[in-house]
Amino acid sequence: MTLDCADPPTLADFYGALTGMRVLFSTDEFVALTDDTGCDLGFQRVDGYRAPQWPGQDVPQQLHLDFRADDLDAMEELALELGATKPDHQPGDGRWRVLLDPAGHPFCLTSS
Repeated sequence: MTLDCADPPTLADFYGALTGMRVLFSTDEFVALTDDTGCDLGFQRVDGYRAPQWPGQDVPQQLHLDFRADDLDAMEELALELGATKPDHQPGDGRWRVLLDPAGHPFCLTSS
């Protein structure tokens, strides 16, 4: 899975620290993270990148990632310390939490 962004190394650093994945390949234009399960994350530079708008769809989210966490509070705190932001709109009645990565992509933390 590959995410568009303006700064692949920075976004890869964020997700690497959040997930524990390690760099498999890196250039200024593209970075791939792996955890050797076969589900790698890629980050590619896109000129004129526009961040998705959450929850609106003026700039669609296109996709979002879900991460399972044993401790939602601790994982949210880590994500925020790493540069994520928490939008006001939080669907799901507390079953999951929506955050935005440093490039504006929404992602979810869930305990189930």
